Amino acid sequence: MADTLKLTQKIDEAVAFIRKQSAVVPEVAVVLGSGLGNLSSRMEEDATIPFGDIPHFPQSGVAGHAGELVLGTVSGKPVALMNGRVHYYEGYTMQEVTFPTRVLRALGAGKLILTCASGGMNPLYEKGDIVAIVDQINLTGDNPLIGPNDESLGPRFPDMSQPYDREFVRLAEDIALDEKIRLRKGVFVGVAGPNLETAAEYRYLTTIGGDVVSMSMVAENIVAIHGGMRVVGLAVITDICLADALKPASHEEILKVAAGAEPKLTQLVFRLIKEM
Repeated sequence: MADTLKLTQKIDEAVAFIRKQSAVVPEVAVVLGSGLGNLSSRMEEDATIPFGDIPHFPQSGVAGHAGELVLGTVSGKPVALMNGRVHYYEGYTMQEVTFPTRVLRALGAGKLILTCASGGMNPLYEKGDIVAIVDQINLTGDNPLIGPNDESLGPRFPDMSQPYDREFVRLAEDIALDEKIRLRKGVFVGVAGPNLETAAEYRYLTTIGGDVVSMSMVAENIVAIHGGMRVVGLAVITDICLADALKPASHEEILKVAAGAEPKLTQLVFRLIKEM
């Protein structure tokens, strides 16, 4: 119980610091993944806070992640936007990786939009496609809820029958149709990383039902559901991962493809915030 109390105290200290910088009480929170950081330019900004200034916040050292919390409004709706995230493979614990999600919930956000760059294993996908996540498989080998549970943060055994809100998925589909954005749907596989997968691993992940694979989002989703948030997940396909036609990929190329898809993702997220 001591560890759980400590987590609660850390959340309270982070929230208190953020509220000194901004009076915005977010209705929606957004987490932007690798190379997807320009949505903040569409916000009416109230405050931008580097992760390193916020008590107990982990700091990312990965290229493509600015590492700042932006508070403001989108179409008059209060929003908290994380421009970047940290990852399990950086050496953080799952509890540290998901600490910002806990803070976003404590700030008031009941809705969460998660985005990331990902590998596409479905043969119908193309580079630059956006995928609305409908379900997930946790293959990280860890879980952020392991350890004592504090009922003030969520139930001991949270139900995961709907990790990604079906109503929000339908809304995303409607918006994409209206904006003429090709939106796929698929199952997300979360892995630990940091290496990209082998051909045999991609074949296995496809066999068990995966459509996209990435090194983020799954743990954040679990903690968000634990805290009672409604979640929508959007993955940008930055490399094609077909086991029998696998080509080398690099982080630089992934960032380049993500940047090319960003205007579509930004417009989709902007409309989602406005209408969800």
